Amino acid sequence: MLRLIISRLVSLAITLLFVSLAIFLILEVLPGDPAAIMLGTAAREDTLAALRQEMGLDQPALIRYLEWVGGILYGDLGTSITYKMPVSTLVAERMNVTLPLSLLAILISTVLALPLGVAAAARRDGPVDRAVLVFSQLGVAVPNFWIGLLFILFFSTWLGWFPAGGFPGWGNGIGPALQALLLPALALALPQAAVLTRVTRSATLEVIGADFVRTARAKGVDRRSTLRRHVVPNALIPVTTILGLQLSFFFGGAILVENVFNLPGLGRLAYQALSQRDLVVIKDIVLIFSGLVIVVNFLVDIGYTILDPRLRSRT
Repeated sequence: MLRLIISRLVSLAITLLFVSLAIFLILEVLPGDPAAIMLGTAAREDTLAALRQEMGLDQPALIRYLEWVGGILYGDLGTSITYKMPVSTLVAERMNVTLPLSLLAILISTVLALPLGVAAAARRDGPVDRAVLVFSQLGVAVPNFWIGLLFILFFSTWLGWFPAGGFPGWGNGIGPALQALLLPALALALPQAAVLTRVTRSATLEVIGADFVRTARAKGVDRRSTLRRHVVPNALIPVTTILGLQLSFFFGGAILVENVFNLPGLGRLAYQALSQRDLVVIKDIVLIFSGLVIVVNFLVDIGYTILDPRLRSRT
């Protein structure tokens, strides 16, 4: 197990290195002068030259990449050209919104999908199964930002139960903060819950048809105990893999949802930095999102091995 973890950590580090190189190269080939875009075409040449020097654009690309990666290794994410403050401070402030939002969305998605998928599989072709299939089809078809707009219209404008947007901050109490995050988290969670429900249903049906389940039923084990002790633990193995892959959609979807609900999170910061061509912030945020996805997939990979010990002999 220790050898497996070490090999996965090495793969994680190599992947992050290639991701950082890809992010840097993509931003390098974008057309236009970032300094001219930020200051406008009417800016004086000496002002443009000063900004290019401040952004490090007067140095070769290789030097800029090595300085960027070296700074990240020491915890220095650089200074935002737009906000005139360290990017690490900006990220820490915005992470207080994005991370709870993503975790709440993951929790809602998992709590909805697992029981619905198992219940649909246990009552195949029944009313519950049909209702779950309709829910999953609707969830897959409707994008999360549209669900967010409908939630604002219904729960905020008509009923007035939740705020239409904004975030009061954790200093004003957990209750108001969670109230502000609930609708965005639901909008973020429902499409992924629909996908996870279908995967859970398929995995459960596959395990229900396995020989060891039929053997357990033949020995007199009741249906509920068979589901709890034999079916669900084995069905969770592929479900865990899909849940890990979905985390990238949660982080990516946060960009749209945070802008719909006007939440001051990383997604909104990324959108603002992109519109203002703040390359320092853009590079760091994209790398942070990518790193979060890679680290979570690493943890899911380890968890997958723990759930299915047969995989240890193959590594």
